[in-house]
Amino acid sequence: MRILEELKQDVEELWDSATEGWRRLRHQAAGALTRFRPGAKSPAPEVRNDFNLPPPGWALLAGDVFEDSKKIVVRLEVPGMEKDDFAIEARDDTLIVRGEKHFESESESEAGDGRYRVLQCAYGSFSRTIPLPARILPDQANAAYRNGVLKIELTKAEPSTTRKVQIKVS
Repeated sequence: MRILEELKQDVEELWDSATEGWRRLRHQAAGALTRFRPGAKSPAPEVRNDFNLPPPGWALLAGDVFEDSKKIVVRLEVPGMEKDDFAIEARDDTLIVRGEKHFESESESEAGDGRYRVLQCAYGSFSRTIPLPARILPDQANAAYRNGVLKIELTKAEPSTTRKVQIKVS
């Protein structure tokens, strides 16, 4: 009987650990999970794999939000794009990043027998809304895109009226 009690306790501890890990993962990835939809410049890629799996329509756009007494810095990992693929909007205490990740097909061999076996990257248009920890001065914002990372620097503001501006990516 003692062995069954120990086994039961071990299973409960394992379950609690797995449940806590899942809760943490969901909490950390909640804002990063982003839907990609076929865009005007990037139709859904054709995948001919052995499992007949469709290409992914969801992806994680991992990001960081840093804050000090004067500014907020948002960094998003969005590889495979160009700076002109982004539209960034700052309003009140929210940052909205829109973009389109284009699919570039590999050229098939002369025999025409090339095909994707695995396609894990998502392509198409997306929109990601990032809540900011403080109000900002939208007209003092700037953004840069280098090495697959979009970095947006926002100057903090004193509480005032709501403003909305478009931010150009350099």
